[in-house]
Amino acid sequence: MDMPIDMQNQAMGYDRTATMFSPEGHLLQVEYAEKTVRLGTSSVGVVCTDGVFILADKRKDVLVTMKSASKIYEIDEHIMASVAGIMSDARVLIEKAQVLGQQHRVTYDSPIEPEMITKEISNIKQQFSQYGGARPFGVSIMIAGLNDKKPELYTSDVTGNYLSYKANAIGENDEKIKEKLREKYSNDLTIKKGVKLTLDIFKEIQEKKFNLDRFELVYIDISDGKLKRAEGEKIKEFMK
Repeated sequence: MDMPIDMQNQAMGYDRTATMFSPEGHLLQVEYAEKTVRLGTSSVGVVCTDGVFILADKRKDVLVTMKSASKIYEIDEHIMASVAGIMSDARVLIEKAQVLGQQHRVTYDSPIEPEMITKEISNIKQQFSQYGGARPFGVSIMIAGLNDKKPELYTSDVTGNYLSYKANAIGENDEKIKEKLREKYSNDLTIKKGVKLTLDIFKEIQEKKFNLDRFELVYIDISDGKLKRAEGEKIKEFMK
């Protein structure tokens, strides 16, 4: 009886390093890292007519102080990021992104573009899939912000690839969420309508596990260009 391809690759040692291609053209350690990302909690980002937002599921634990379990980070006053995967890996990249934002302000006296942050972080992630002696970063990062009052959303995967999106999801159930977004997203969504749509999708997918207290919302309105946070009761206002 023939051995399955994945078992053959493991037996031949093709999954022992991120720099070794399998005969089928796969980097198995990178693909394992992608599976790790899907074990992380879900985040959804949406570009709207009046701004951009990220809504993240924190999987609330009554024993954890929720402020310490934030899933959405401030990169600069006009840029935010959410992550899925290994949080310690993410912390290193988030701190790097924050430093990049500050260096740009000091050097050029202007806010950095969201794509520039995304590109630099993606370059770091790519290096760890090309050189020996290190494993890939097991994290996907979603970056959202304003570029001269234009809302933008980017996602960088474990390989170091990144793309710009109108709406996207990372983490647990990402494919199910993206399928719903493809059906229901429209270019005329406002932040309020977009948040309600996203919460409705989470409610449909999570069913009995759905609880507003699990979610964290950060949005940037074009009118003032500043990050605003909402949790629990404040998120309910977007459901009306």
